[in-house]
Amino acid sequence: MAAAGDIATGALIGRAVEPHAGEAVHSHHAQDLCLNCGTTLRGEFCYACGQAGHVHRTLASIGHDLLHGVFHFEGKIWRTLPMLFTRPGELTRRYIAGERARFVSPLALFLFSVFLMVATLETVGGPIGGNGKSERAGASMTPVELRSQLGKAQLREKLLATERSALLAKGADTGQVDDQLEAVRNEVKGLNSAKDLTEGNLAPVIASGSVHTGSASLDKRIEHAAKEPKLFLYKLQSSAYKLSWALVPISLPFIWILFAFRRDVGPYDHAIFAIYSLSAMTVGATVLAIASAIGLPGGMIATIFVLGPPFHMYRQLKGAYRLSRFGALWRTFVLINAATIAALLFFILVLGIISGA
Repeated sequence: MAAAGDIATGALIGRAVEPHAGEAVHSHHAQDLCLNCGTTLRGEFCYACGQAGHVHRTLASIGHDLLHGVFHFEGKIWRTLPMLFTRPGELTRRYIAGERARFVSPLALFLFSVFLMVATLETVGGPIGGNGKSERAGASMTPVELRSQLGKAQLREKLLATERSALLAKGADTGQVDDQLEAVRNEVKGLNSAKDLTEGNLAPVIASGSVHTGSASLDKRIEHAAKEPKLFLYKLQSSAYKLSWALVPISLPFIWILFAFRRDVGPYDHAIFAIYSLSAMTVGATVLAIASAIGLPGGMIATIFVLGPPFHMYRQLKGAYRLSRFGALWRTFVLINAATIAALLFFILVLGIISGA
């Protein structure tokens, strides 16, 4: 019986969705059999396979399951996200210690954050550059359409500039024209950016084909991407999020090195740390992209974009592994460099896959 209980417990822990946090359950089917495996029920759920004891077969039950899933996830997400940014080390440590029911599991949070980031970037652009509506629209045009649209925008810019000069000469208010002129100039800037990207006007060292990374195969793939940047970026965007999980195994060796002589932490601890850290970076990038789209100053966004990740790494390292300030600081410095290498390896992985597609 004890072995059966252990197996049942393992089955329940292995479920994709963690159980509720502290809610009491009551079953009206104590003597019924599980419809999935035939085990006698002793509660709300089957202790052998985890299926709910009461199964609805109505259209209303579909809506009930949907709402239950949404609000169950929502309740956990509002407990998890604040801690992910304010007390990331404590969140990591508590989850590793076994406090699972209160929080969204790291992997579920990571997949959700990646999906959210991809949807956001496709809608409003990235947090640093590439945010303009005209740039995103221009990227979807053919070269002929793009040049035509750019020409029209440049003509409107000249006309508005002339109108503004005339108003200034008369001493009239130029506020309305200034707003229109700024909007048109932003449109021209975005269309020019899309035009450069579409036509392959990248950095001269890449566009000229003089790429020397030390790997002939990698050089060839980069040069191929430079010749068709629009197609390359489309493939990169569509493939990167599908392969985002690869960042976890790529990151693990670097984190292990930081604690090679610690016997109280192991690969599982490092994996949870990495997944929560990547989730925080992904959610952070999404929030900054939205902030940029609604007009938050670029300098503020750039400052958060540069300083936010190191500060978060420091807080998470210090709390998760119970480090001193100095121990967390030097490991943060090493981890920043390791993250750069991991990102490069991930890019090479994605580049190799999409180049061979």
